[in-house]
Amino acid sequence: MIQKSTDGISRARTDHHGPTTSRNRGVVVRSGVEPRLRDGTVRRRDDGETPMTEWTPTTCMRCAVGCGHLQQGYANHYGLDTVRGDANHPVNRGLACQRGIDETADPDGEWLTRPLIREDGKLVATNWETAIGTVVSRMEDALAETRDGVAVLGSGQQTNEAAYALGKLARGGFGTRYYDANTTLCMASAVTAYYQAFGSDAPPPTYEDIPEARTHVIWGANPAVAHPVMYRWIADSAADDGELIVVDPVESETVDDADHHVQLDPGTDLAFARAVLTQVVDDGGVDREFVAEATEGFEATVASLPAVEDAAETAGVPVETVERVADAFADPTLLYWGMGVNQSVQGTATARALIDLCLATGNLSPGSGPFSLTGQANSMGTRVCSSKGTWPGQREFTDPDHRETVAEAWNVPVDRLPDDPGPGPVGIVDAIADGPPEVCWTVATNPVAGMPDGDRVREALDETFLVAQDAFRTETVELADVVLPAATWGESEGTATNMERRVSRVRAATETSPKIKQDLDAIVAIGAEIDPDAFPEPEVSPRAAFDELRELTAGTAADLSGISYDRLDAELAVRWPAPASDEEGGYRYVDDDGWEFATSSGRARFSTGVHGGLAEPTDDDYPLTLTTGRRADAYNTGVRSRGDGTDAPPLARIHPETTLEYIEAFDRGKTVVASRRGSATVAVNPDDGVPKGILWLPIHHPAVNVLTLPAVDPESDEPNFKQCAVDVRAPRPSNPLVHEGHQATDGEPAATDD
Repeated sequence: MIQKSTDGISRARTDHHGPTTSRNRGVVVRSGVEPRLRDGTVRRRDDGETPMTEWTPTTCMRCAVGCGHLQQGYANHYGLDTVRGDANHPVNRGLACQRGIDETADPDGEWLTRPLIREDGKLVATNWETAIGTVVSRMEDALAETRDGVAVLGSGQQTNEAAYALGKLARGGFGTRYYDANTTLCMASAVTAYYQAFGSDAPPPTYEDIPEARTHVIWGANPAVAHPVMYRWIADSAADDGELIVVDPVESETVDDADHHVQLDPGTDLAFARAVLTQVVDDGGVDREFVAEATEGFEATVASLPAVEDAAETAGVPVETVERVADAFADPTLLYWGMGVNQSVQGTATARALIDLCLATGNLSPGSGPFSLTGQANSMGTRVCSSKGTWPGQREFTDPDHRETVAEAWNVPVDRLPDDPGPGPVGIVDAIADGPPEVCWTVATNPVAGMPDGDRVREALDETFLVAQDAFRTETVELADVVLPAATWGESEGTATNMERRVSRVRAATETSPKIKQDLDAIVAIGAEIDPDAFPEPEVSPRAAFDELRELTAGTAADLSGISYDRLDAELAVRWPAPASDEEGGYRYVDDDGWEFATSSGRARFSTGVHGGLAEPTDDDYPLTLTTGRRADAYNTGVRSRGDGTDAPPLARIHPETTLEYIEAFDRGKTVVASRRGSATVAVNPDDGVPKGILWLPIHHPAVNVLTLPAVDPESDEPNFKQCAVDVRAPRPSNPLVHEGHQATDGEPAATDD
């Protein structure tokens, strides 16, 4: 697939496939499917008898690109018939990816169709009155002991309205500090880096800058799989007299198109970024005018930089690679990064180092800049709306004036608001295990499969009173004491915010059974029972919730006050900050008068972080390195796409020479991967696109996170998913696995000579 060049940089082979083949991978203009309805039946749209609804515009909720969709439901039945790209939508202009269409119209998960409650160890059907009554009773008992008695885990899959209401209830109604969302698992390091560097969250560039860039550096991400529509714009721009550089420990679909592939060692991104900045300084590539006019701290950064040779050796790349990448920043450069950077104990420091590269080279103006790639569809909205790390509108969490404003808007006493944002999802699980929370409520998230050290997560949630609110049956739902069935894409009303800050409508094209509630309705129903002052009405419309939210953001860095449902009906998508009905945001921090940042000095800040070693180095007992990534057919723990494949083992990519070195650990194409936390049986795919000594596994398979490390970035609380030490061991040939990927209760891996 990839050839190593003499300068140490991997180059895409021209005889593999042409760039346009990979560039268009997964991108379609329109598509229709024959979906299963929520009752499990199939309706064919060509039966000539089933009437359809009008085409309804909405936003795809699979990833954070924010594509506009048109969807058509059944007029006399529940369910969607056809979904396609919306040619009028300003984000995608009709393009859509096949996965987004398929997972919207015909998700492959097991639907939840009515509330469930645990009786005698089993989940049995109940009604909403009983379910809500039980939840409220247990929450009130826990809150009577301490306001931290209830832990809440939200999601980037919620609408802005639901995320806002959940945060309002958790922070203002309960007063708990044990509240967070699964967006912290993927984006918290980027968020923290933006705040530290610029004083405000979110990327400075927008999609409009992609065609204007000459150099595209994709670092620790695989957008060809994760964001196919956006990736098409990147690849087209790179092919038009530009270049594409990919920094990734393993080969990927994005690497297939790269002009240069930098194959560094897992967990060494910060070392390599610092090597590149050192080379930029040594080569005289610093934009001294920009640095002097718009930044602070550059001298301290330079003083902290390592020698190029030392940092390159740490990263496992030759000096020539560092020189080549440093040269690329001389042209207008967009630097995109993803989970390969963020999901590390050095994630914030690495994201800061990437921002430093843009600052030092003057790549902070239209057509250039740092651009974090957001995973979940409404991760950006959750960051702005949900009160998990800041108050709505990026109001600083501990600022007394902001706290007074929020408390007044919510009609709650200011001293009920928690003093700090809490310990992050990993810390919340620790607290659930050790106290004080006695109840945990998960909304549109699957922590049993999605969090690191999965066996500990499972044990902690199994021992607490667990309320799971979801549209599909998940590993977390299986442990729940009460299950609240929620509406999903195509059934919900509200808004979402994509990774370039554009807010757009999410609309329903089909009715749902009365046994299903929208997330917002379930949250408000609980809130009205727990705190009638904050939630005076048992029902709140999405429009009313959004109006309350946007009013609370007026005058903030993430001002939504100029965005209304009526405006979105007319314009389809509007980018914040939008302080007035005829304004919307563009490239941030620069205008005709120069640069101004939301920091105390008005300048962007450089950083001084340096590589501090791996979170879990290999040793004699665990001599291999595990890294993780996304597959095209698995997103958001795969609950919408894996269907009956839950019992199939995850597929491990392993270099053929590694399999030969550990040949005794393989049996009929399978092996057991073991870490200090657990083990999983995997199928083996020999793949020379993975360096020797490294295993790659799909992070969204429910078996994989029993292996991963719960160590977190000390600044962002984001876990270190991307690197841990593992071993491979022979499975017991006679041990039938109860659940592939998890060992049967009677067996361990076969004994080895050591």
